[in-house]
Amino acid sequence: MMASALPQISRDLGISATTTQITFSLFVLGQAFAPFLIAALSEMYGRKPVWIGSCCFYQLWNALCPVGKSAPLMIAGRFLSGCGASAGVVLTGPIMADMYRAKDRGKSLAIASFIPYFGPALGPIVGGLVSDHIEWRWLFWILSIFSAGNTFIAYFLVHETYTPILLQRRLKSRFPSSRSCFDQPGTGVVHRGLSKGLSIHLLRPMIILTSRPIILIISWIWAISFGLYVLVLSSFASLWMDKYGQSQTQSTLNYIALAIGITISSQAGGPLMDYIFRRLRDLSNGETTPEFRVPYLIIGVILLPVGLFWYGWAAGRGMHWAFVDVGAAIFTCGTFITGSAINAYLIDEFKHAASASAAARMLSNVFGFAFPIFAPQLFSRLGYGWGNSLLAFVFIGVGLPCPVVLWFWGAKIRALGRGAQD
Repeated sequence: MMASALPQISRDLGISATTTQITFSLFVLGQAFAPFLIAALSEMYGRKPVWIGSCCFYQLWNALCPVGKSAPLMIAGRFLSGCGASAGVVLTGPIMADMYRAKDRGKSLAIASFIPYFGPALGPIVGGLVSDHIEWRWLFWILSIFSAGNTFIAYFLVHETYTPILLQRRLKSRFPSSRSCFDQPGTGVVHRGLSKGLSIHLLRPMIILTSRPIILIISWIWAISFGLYVLVLSSFASLWMDKYGQSQTQSTLNYIALAIGITISSQAGGPLMDYIFRRLRDLSNGETTPEFRVPYLIIGVILLPVGLFWYGWAAGRGMHWAFVDVGAAIFTCGTFITGSAINAYLIDEFKHAASASAAARMLSNVFGFAFPIFAPQLFSRLGYGWGNSLLAFVFIGVGLPCPVVLWFWGAKIRALGRGAQD
């Protein structure tokens, strides 16, 4: 929602366009490091309390961002609100792993990932209307109010899904006067001091990141894909206002194209991933492997650069808005499919899905922070055609070899360092 109001925020806070862009991206940077703590706490105390607490933390700092129209408070608030919002991102995959079997995971991940991708695509439309007709500060307050309402409802309707915590509660209800039963190996729950337990769980994502080469491979392609997505989101409105002469409200309507791309890829892509997985499982006599997600990943790594070329050159040549939006929709399909396939691959491979997700997403969010910062300079020097082509070529160089490596050597790479995180 903030993307469409960046020029107004820059003017009212008295900061440069580059600083405003950094302020916008700090939200994503907060999501790079907070997941380490969130993943650790979720594996110690369960998904629900950590998710609820993180949502409240986000609502507080997001509401404080525009108070007093203070640039330092805005910068701090954006980073800290991103830290709180990261719970919804890092815990989505683990919760789906808690609830669904591998053969049904594609559809569940598509549904669960729909809102995190759909919100940023559709948010600028609401943001443009609010900043045009009310004031940009209400963008933050409306989000906090809406999130608080959802959190209140979820507190009563959402249940815990993490199996070790559920087993601990069951044992506690059966043996309320005993603590030793909670240390049984079968429960997966071991009582330790808070500091020792937290340090063990905090170190696990770093151990996974440094000891499992497979994480580095999939993190790299995921990072570039997500970085490009945030870059397009941050520069989309300025394209329509600067090059096509549209008003702020008119420019935000083009974000519908991104929302359409996400909707198509989530509703059609999820069942397609499950179909491919089941088909390969049947051909393998019932055996399964994370590499069964690779054919679906290939679709994403092809659509992403195709959409980027289409979008860039249609915009660069000033073609009709519909051609530009079609390219943007194809690009968005590619980013969503790529992210969904990698997320499913992670969940299939790692026992501690939250820690693995935190490790893999760190680089993604760092790229999501950095890419939008150089977007204005990139497009001003190369234009939208060659600027987006350069980004597409970079992704092709990194993205296309990745599925090949995973398909032919994924099993051997996954075996390297396995067990170190335990």
